[in-house]
Amino acid sequence: MSANPVEISQQHLDVVAKEHGLSRQLSERQVSMMAIGSAIGTGLFLGSALAVRTAGPGVIVSYILAAGIALLLMGCLSEMAVAHPTAGSFGVYAELYVSRWAGFAIRYTYWAAQSIAVGGEAVAAAIYTQWWFPNTPAWMWVILYSAALIFINARSVGAFGEFEYWFSMIKVSAIVVFIVLGIAILLGVHQQRPIGLENFRAYGGLLPRGWTGVWLALAFVIFSFIGTEVVAVTAGEAKDPTRTVPRAMRTMLARLVIFYVGAIAILVGVIPWTQIQPGQSITISPFVQVFEVMHIPAAAHVINFVVLTAALSSMNCNLYLGTRMIFSLARSGYAPESLGHVSGRGTPMGALWFSAAGLGVAVVMAFAFPATAFVYMFGIALFGGLSAWLLIFLTHLGFRRHWQERSHRPPLVVLPLFPWTTIAGALAVFAIIISTWWVPGMRVALEAGIPWLLLVTVLYYAWGRHNRGAVELRAANRVRQEGAAD
Repeated sequence: MSANPVEISQQHLDVVAKEHGLSRQLSERQVSMMAIGSAIGTGLFLGSALAVRTAGPGVIVSYILAAGIALLLMGCLSEMAVAHPTAGSFGVYAELYVSRWAGFAIRYTYWAAQSIAVGGEAVAAAIYTQWWFPNTPAWMWVILYSAALIFINARSVGAFGEFEYWFSMIKVSAIVVFIVLGIAILLGVHQQRPIGLENFRAYGGLLPRGWTGVWLALAFVIFSFIGTEVVAVTAGEAKDPTRTVPRAMRTMLARLVIFYVGAIAILVGVIPWTQIQPGQSITISPFVQVFEVMHIPAAAHVINFVVLTAALSSMNCNLYLGTRMIFSLARSGYAPESLGHVSGRGTPMGALWFSAAGLGVAVVMAFAFPATAFVYMFGIALFGGLSAWLLIFLTHLGFRRHWQERSHRPPLVVLPLFPWTTIAGALAVFAIIISTWWVPGMRVALEAGIPWLLLVTVLYYAWGRHNRGAVELRAANRVRQEGAAD
């Protein structure tokens, strides 16, 4: 059962105080680019190969549908993040408006998903690098990139935000160039004849796999948008969250829709979807394939550099997300106290090292299963991300109900057509989760995800629930100590 409005008001004050110590240094431009940096990565540049093979050119419709779901999610998050600007974000909101178990379970599930996603991005980065150095082992590149990004995350959040801003700017600029160059290729610039719309009509037409393929491809496509929720997490370290968070969410989502739909349309327009590398063994980005097919080797090298940069940028943001989730759990008393310590630079170093555990998993996976590591890690991370999205929608229903009871006025940011838009988003995400059972290679999402939720539930009742008094006392003592130090 959720708490009453008076209890929620007090819990909100306690949560904000518990997460004291993080430095509010992130500007609006940094927050916006961090969201893009987290979203534009492996899901687009490598995972799109799986989506295209599932839906053919109809994958364009899949991206439009996914963008609509993401738009609803951003509306829900905007309302809650402005009301409660904390690093624990939707994990904290779930604890306030659904139940303590929900807040416990989703933060641990999301932390695990982000840790694995970091490893997946590292494996993808190794795949891109092996395109240049085919005789080198993947695990060597995983270790090298992991060490570099742990160093970046260990610096102050302001320095991290600035680094991520320019990291993201590289791939945003590259996507724009890719779209422009792709349009030129479709129009026949420097070609014997223009390709035009031929690849949309041939090879089965626009929907060669039917509407079933379009829907099943959503399991891959939605992964491209997972990470946009980083904007809500940055609310705990943004300079002015009331103004920064809503504006960052709006501009970020608009850019993503243009980039995703435009890039995918160019991709399936230039290269026949049947030539996209099939199966679970992915060894090259389909974006690189475009320029290899068009015999533009120099451009292929540039694009490979860009997709490598994109993977590292997304890996960087995912490590940030996982770190803040485990930090929030520690400050709430649901993780070891040492993981809630903050360095002099305002960085939760213990949580950072703990979250880097996913990199170790990536090393093992890359070494043991070099051909299929990405697909399996993709599926496991997908379950965690979609579970977070589903709970965000459900939490928003409780948030609105209690907000109206407490204040008798609308929130500062309002999602139109509530509650129908929130319910529609929740049903869509739930349907996508269930449909992963029938998507080739994605059954692992449910096979790994459901046992994980059972494990987290057992841990909650065996530890978190029965130690609630000690948990809250320890957190309260920390708040008093840090308040006195200030």
